[in-house]
Amino acid sequence: MALAYTNIEVELREISLRDRPQALYSVSQKGTVPVLITNDDIIIDESLDIILWALKNDKDQTWLSENSDNEMELITINDTTFKKWLDRYKYHDRYPENSKDYYRDKCATILSEYDKQLCNTKYLMQDEISISDIAIFPFIRQFANVDYQWFESNYTHLTNWLNNISSSSLFKSIMEKYNTWNEKDKPQIINFNN
Repeated sequence: MALAYTNIEVELREISLRDRPQALYSVSQKGTVPVLITNDDIIIDESLDIILWALKNDKDQTWLSENSDNEMELITINDTTFKKWLDRYKYHDRYPENSKDYYRDKCATILSEYDKQLCNTKYLMQDEISISDIAIFPFIRQFANVDYQWFESNYTHLTNWLNNISSSSLFKSIMEKYNTWNEKDKPQIINFNN
């Protein structure tokens, strides 16, 4: 979403995580996505770092303020504590030491805080979308997709927030399905907003 928001044109290489190409490991030993290679051959293989790179390279962006310490703290909690419990909730059968409901309840502690924050603002930190919304949104979407009815019945404000971002033209612009990349293919150049 940050690349689309900042109108950064990319050469897209859509891969299958079940059949990761060696080229992925050649640029990032982690073998995870996303990976961004800039025109200066800088390799960025963390989602938040890609978002920050895109925003810092766009003087007109409004998602990242100079005083974003609170947002970065919120994102850090989300990327560590919430993600840990989210993974266990989504894949509870891989973590049989506790029940699915136990993992959901652990997530719920953080989700309740988000829902409370959204009582007074349209987005997590203010009435305009910002970096915290974009960084946290995919994780909330994953959580909601496990049992949307339960999510919706427990988090009114968070459900509205999720639906607002999910229905945005920006989100819709990035959700096109792309063919899996093959080394023999011509480069697939994408400008998400076009």
